[in-house]
Amino acid sequence: MTLIPRDPFEALVPLREAMNRLLEDSFVGPTRFERFTGRTFLVDLYETEDRQKYVLEASLPGFKPEDLQITAVGDTITIHVGKKEVKKEEKANYVRRERVEGEMTRSVALPTAIDSDKIEAAYEHGILKLSIPKAEQVKPRQINIQAREFASTL
Repeated sequence: MTLIPRDPFEALVPLREAMNRLLEDSFVGPTRFERFTGRTFLVDLYETEDRQKYVLEASLPGFKPEDLQITAVGDTITIHVGKKEVKKEEKANYVRRERVEGEMTRSVALPTAIDSDKIEAAYEHGILKLSIPKAEQVKPRQINIQAREFASTL
């Protein structure tokens, strides 16, 4: 009969994972309440392959470019969208209402400093796409090595 060592804390791992997910949902991204009420919008943030800039894509269907306001302060991008709610008498008794009207704001803190003067924005088919260049001081810089020849002592 072979004895197999047993980890006494193995049963607590699922509890730890559940607590990690709970804490991540509390501090990162929209809260669970906002996701279910629809009072926020979804964003994707990624870094380009050359690591020179970030790209932020936000899903904002139903809005016009004049409904959007984008601000950059420090390393944070804030997107504010808003349009007036139109009271529709013929649709007063909703059975289900998921489309968002009114105002929403979302701020995204970036991991490094950005050059806010060179941010470019495009809006097409309900997708806002921001091209956010990194600040010069955080971009990788190639350093040249100078080789020196040593005189031999032979």
